[in-house]
Amino acid sequence: MIVARELTCVFGSFTAVDHVSFAVARGEIFGFLGPNGAGKSTTIRMLCGLLRPTSGTARVAGYDTGREPECVRERIGYMSQKFSLYRDLSVRENLAFFGGVYGLTGARLQARREAVVGMAGLAGMIDRITGTLSGALQQRLALGCAILHEPSILFLDEPTSGVDPLSRRTFWDLIQGLAAKGVTVLVTTHFLDEAEFCQRLAFIHAGRLVALGTPADVRRESVQEDLFEVALETLAGAREKLQGLADVLAVSFFGPRLHVFCRSGCYDSHTLGRALAARGLATQHVARVPVRLEDVFIRLVQRQPLNR
Repeated sequence: MIVARELTCVFGSFTAVDHVSFAVARGEIFGFLGPNGAGKSTTIRMLCGLLRPTSGTARVAGYDTGREPECVRERIGYMSQKFSLYRDLSVRENLAFFGGVYGLTGARLQARREAVVGMAGLAGMIDRITGTLSGALQQRLALGCAILHEPSILFLDEPTSGVDPLSRRTFWDLIQGLAAKGVTVLVTTHFLDEAEFCQRLAFIHAGRLVALGTPADVRRESVQEDLFEVALETLAGAREKLQGLADVLAVSFFGPRLHVFCRSGCYDSHTLGRALAARGLATQHVARVPVRLEDVFIRLVQRQPLNR
């Protein structure tokens, strides 16, 4: 449903997207991850037919995004990271407006409006002014407007930004329900726990694709160091004291603890604890832990040069 081949976008001397290639199957939830400024939104704009690539090609729903952008836009839904509806209009008025944009009228618009209101949990609130809704309900309404015309492909750009954890889980239940009906979903997020809900992930950094695969594949292939979680009496100055310790490749904060990446096979929990103590660090707990997607994100970004 989505095929990008060597997709590249250059602005002057700046390469925003650098020869990115991937494909997304029908009904797949595909996570597109990376730090701010990595090229995620630029890639989505090219896939939506809003921006012509400098080189390379993309096909969405079978149409070339550069040559047939209108055909592409008729078949996709898009939800931006910033709330894109009209806050001073009611829920009903927003749905009517976007229905008109998509060419829905009469009984068809009414049927789709009722379906969206039910999906989004907005029953009894259709005449509420949109700006008075909670952030979670506004996001669900934005999703409803994006799927009002029943697109086969949905682009979601950080759709749960600013939403509480329970509402984020509800939102993902809606996404998974759409995918179960055959809708293809490409989603960006900075919540790495959400990325576990995706069938496959692509990590982009400095415009280049640096990892691609299932969450399990990405964890296994992207971090081949041994990972230890370390609890200390105090974190003050701990990272600095670990700089230069033999076979310690990286250190990152993980809540109130440290995650320490070590060259494979060089330490176990006891030997690392002794090495930390020799550096003057009072450890409370040292244990090897499985790699999480947050660890993958950090290591991929740390390894890649920023030259663009």
